[in-house]
Amino acid sequence: MRKLSCLFVFLAVVGLTASALADVRLPKAFTDNAVLQRDVPVNVWGWADAGEEVTVSFNGSTANAIACEGGKWSVKLPAMAAFCDGKELVVKGKNEIRLQNVVVGEVWICSGQSNMEMPLNSWGQPRLACSDEEIQGDYSFIRFNRARHELGNKPAEDVPSDGWKLCKDGVQASCTACGFHFANRIYKELGVPVGLIDVNWGGSNIHSWIPDEGWANVAQIADFGKTLIVQREADVAKDGKTQYRHAGSMYYAMLAPWRGYTLRGALWYQGCSNGGEGETYYFKQKAMIQEWRKLWGQGDFPFYWVQLASFTAPSDNPNERTGWGTLRDAQTQCLEVANTGQAVTIDIGEEKDIHPRNKFDVGNRLARWALAKVYGKNVACASPIFKSVEYKDGKSRVTFDNVGGGLVCGRNVERQPLVVEKDGVLNRFAVAGDDGKFFWADAKIVGKDTVELSCKDVPAPKAVRYAWQQNPVGCNLYSAEGLPATPFSK
Repeated sequence: MRKLSCLFVFLAVVGLTASALADVRLPKAFTDNAVLQRDVPVNVWGWADAGEEVTVSFNGSTANAIACEGGKWSVKLPAMAAFCDGKELVVKGKNEIRLQNVVVGEVWICSGQSNMEMPLNSWGQPRLACSDEEIQGDYSFIRFNRARHELGNKPAEDVPSDGWKLCKDGVQASCTACGFHFANRIYKELGVPVGLIDVNWGGSNIHSWIPDEGWANVAQIADFGKTLIVQREADVAKDGKTQYRHAGSMYYAMLAPWRGYTLRGALWYQGCSNGGEGETYYFKQKAMIQEWRKLWGQGDFPFYWVQLASFTAPSDNPNERTGWGTLRDAQTQCLEVANTGQAVTIDIGEEKDIHPRNKFDVGNRLARWALAKVYGKNVACASPIFKSVEYKDGKSRVTFDNVGGGLVCGRNVERQPLVVEKDGVLNRFAVAGDDGKFFWADAKIVGKDTVELSCKDVPAPKAVRYAWQQNPVGCNLYSAEGLPATPFSK
């Protein structure tokens, strides 16, 4: 009798399991409080029994699909204008799912290592760029979906998260600080909800975010990528686990499950873990951008990143050997990739903390790119950047692009307009002669877009540089709009 009883229990459990598997399901990309991208058709997908008909209804529109043999289904909702008042999204098959408080607005990926992962409460550190109101108030027009840390060597099916959360009543404490300040600026300018896909891992190397095919598509790093992939497969075969440093490990587990989610663009803050690489980083970031764009299938969507901020004790040596100078240059070189932008942050780093707590300025500089290039606002976004140099009569005349209202000597004050110092002395310019040895130069602004350099130790200059140290403290060349000049060595 006891055996029969156990058999009935077993059959009941099997029946329940089969019933559960038959239910229409959604990935954690779609939960209560989700943000859908405005103004373009929106992808919605999930799982059901093969051949099961699924209906998705939202905001007065309905779309239907039949689950394929593998149980996957997908629909496309029509383009919608933004709205802040949440509505119900209904998915019907053999069962019914009702998602509450779904809005339509702007959706951005926020990814990278710890400086993008750093939450609004700064992991309990003093909040230098975050008010109590920002961390406790009602900012429910900003929503975020934060991925848990997981690793893989094949694309995962579901998003490893607890779903979308509202930035309200202190919940925003765990939201990416860079992303929050970016989203808040976007909302203030556009008045539409902003959704942040919050996918980060502190200390991660860029190669953890590049899928296998990305390496082969950029010739300069193809062999290096092949070596990384072979090593990963050997390690996985040995112990069955994908490791933190493996190629593609974070891309496959944390980012790939978002494939197809309709969005606007991506924000990227990473590079410290690749600090000594130089030009190689350019090829890696180029490969990553290409593959991310393929993943979403939305063409060359906007991709904006943060150039490495200053860190470590400042040096008075104009010949300081630092990988961060060449890494920053590689980041700048990546501006050659279509529809990209860079937020320069050499003026807000910290000597003793690789995680500058001033994420307000970082988020707002990223937002400038989006406002200008995506949303058509008349906002300066690009930092002054080296254009050319002319050597004449022992002097070097450096011309810049992206000067806006003109070059100025200034000082950044957190959350405030640039302090222009009309009688200030420009710092961190250096020149070198044929021997390649740099000396600090006297620098002065001599035109809207030109700085003139002179140095008694270099009567015949042949090379110039600016802010080339790992921590170029005191660098103070800006555009009139408050954007710091881009470091260079030419």
